[in-house]
Amino acid sequence: MDIRRVAFDHPDAVKLNDQVQAEYAVRYGDEGDVTPLDPSMFRPPAGLYLMAYDGLDRPVATGGWRTQDANDEGYSDGDAELKRMYVVEEARGNGLARRILGALEDDARAADRTRMVLETGNKQPEAIALYLSSGYEPCVKFGHYRFHDDSRCYAKLL
Repeated sequence: MDIRRVAFDHPDAVKLNDQVQAEYAVRYGDEGDVTPLDPSMFRPPAGLYLMAYDGLDRPVATGGWRTQDANDEGYSDGDAELKRMYVVEEARGNGLARRILGALEDDARAADRTRMVLETGNKQPEAIALYLSSGYEPCVKFGHYRFHDDSRCYAKLL
């Protein structure tokens, strides 16, 4: 697998974002994640967006982080928020999400972020298992979905 830095609005990133949004819509019975996101949020040094490509140069996985600091949505100074972690169905089970997660953590650490945080949902048990096995722990809810019962928030010191 080839992991590349791309812009959040790169055509391949948009394609996989549409796929993950469709999956969220099926799992939660809604329109998907409506957290406001902008490509500028993922531009270094304030963030990073990664895409993994297979041997045929097809986009198969994605993930990014963006800077967060203390605000009224419950973030803390030094936070790096993980967003849009996704692996296409046919590429799951090959460790791609774990590789992207590690690369994002390394980059956020190099950008002097002190904690990686993420918000997921209780209907994404695979994601929760990945984060727990990667050293993330449940934390006080934050972000757009902090008042939703299905929301689960996790954090890991960098």
